[in-house]
Amino acid sequence: MSCCGSTSSPFLPLPLRLPRSHAQTLTLTPPRRVRPFSSSLSAAPSVSDPFVLEIAEKLEDSLSSSPIQSLPPLQTLRESSSRSLLSTPWPTRKSDPFRFTDISYLRKYPLVPTQTPAIPSSPIDSPFSNLLVIVDGVLAPSLSRLSALPDGVFVGSIGNAPAGALYDRIQSVLASGSEFEKDLFWDLNSVGALDVAVIYVPLRVRMLEPIHVQFGYSGGAGEGEEIMAMSNPRVLVVAEEGAEVALVEEHFGVDGGEEKCYWANPVMEIVVEDGAKVSHSYVQRQPIKAAHVKWTVARQKSSSTYNLVEVNTGAKLSRHNLHIQQLGPDTVTELSSFHLSSRNKQIHDLHSRLVLDHPRGYSRQLHKCIVCESEAHAIFDGNIKVNRFAQNTDAGQQAKCLLLAPQALVHVKPNLQIVADDVKCSHGAAISDLEDQQLFYFRARGVDLKTARDALIFSFGAEVVRQIPFKPIQEKVANEVKELFTSL
Repeated sequence: MSCCGSTSSPFLPLPLRLPRSHAQTLTLTPPRRVRPFSSSLSAAPSVSDPFVLEIAEKLEDSLSSSPIQSLPPLQTLRESSSRSLLSTPWPTRKSDPFRFTDISYLRKYPLVPTQTPAIPSSPIDSPFSNLLVIVDGVLAPSLSRLSALPDGVFVGSIGNAPAGALYDRIQSVLASGSEFEKDLFWDLNSVGALDVAVIYVPLRVRMLEPIHVQFGYSGGAGEGEEIMAMSNPRVLVVAEEGAEVALVEEHFGVDGGEEKCYWANPVMEIVVEDGAKVSHSYVQRQPIKAAHVKWTVARQKSSSTYNLVEVNTGAKLSRHNLHIQQLGPDTVTELSSFHLSSRNKQIHDLHSRLVLDHPRGYSRQLHKCIVCESEAHAIFDGNIKVNRFAQNTDAGQQAKCLLLAPQALVHVKPNLQIVADDVKCSHGAAISDLEDQQLFYFRARGVDLKTARDALIFSFGAEVVRQIPFKPIQEKVANEVKELFTSL
């Protein structure tokens, strides 16, 4: 469906559940009192949520007295979000951003913020020369490999950023933030971040090798021990005018974390200056007992390019909040994502928002998801807003979903809001099981039913996986997806 004009109404959400009888028929369809956590604020407002304040208080108590924690940028982040948390309730299904997403798993076990990272005993493998390792929210220099960086490029802790122009630049970016509606999880990260990893690429520097950012989580205790460890990694990426950099981001469990229950709450901010290019590959493959709630925010200036390829297969609960602002003309944004809910009651959620404010903006978004198990769930809420001065915009959005089991569920909400009157925009959604004629094509050539289904299902996600621009990561992700399919 295409939309073009002064105003367009967004699609209504499409809840789809496969009935138990036939997988191919689709139907559209007072807590305990806690003290206020911030010592700088004497009392919490009456609208405060005691559970939220309890989490924030635990995060504050977990902060160390290291010099990093006293740096002005971290203090600014913490103070701003502390004030916000005093009036932010815990999200419920009655609040619009979470009405399809059940986050009750985050409250199932007592929360214990991580304080000292468990450094893995064995090296972390990477096919690239530039490796940045973050374990439980803290940089691990002993596991990182950064000796091959070009001159002027800085990758490391904000505490090691050289004083002067670079440090001032980092501080101004963190302080400025973005004009968008942040949520509870952004603020919790700001309050609980133990460090900020900085990737800075100076004016007109083009990096030939990608920067591999690996996030390892050791977890707290096993699920039976009823403890949920929480970590808040934070990364800031700045690509100055004319610079080019590629990021490969991975999230996974380490040293027993594969069997433990934990909550990863990362934030990544990306600034793409005039004429700069950022290629971003994001892979989430955490264990089934983990929860993963992530914010990615990108700000693009004139003639810049941001490309994101996302593959999300892990965690019991995974939610990605993606917010992109085009802050100049002739800006290019390309987004591709593949979510696979392959285990019982697994939830994968992508909430994306792209705001175009200037002429000749270009964007493409492709979201694909597969729900393979009964009671598993996938959510896509994609919002593209074309404001008044974004004339000659070319924006496209497409969502495609496969439901392969009885009681599998997907909510799809493509949303295109147009105020400009000279644009070319389209959006749409398609949801189904495999088509009989597709299977017949294979069966007529002697291929058995299971092999035919496996081939079609894998090729559905491979359209996104193949867009990862680095063969070692692409092949690694493809093999992991195949293993998940064979275990069904």
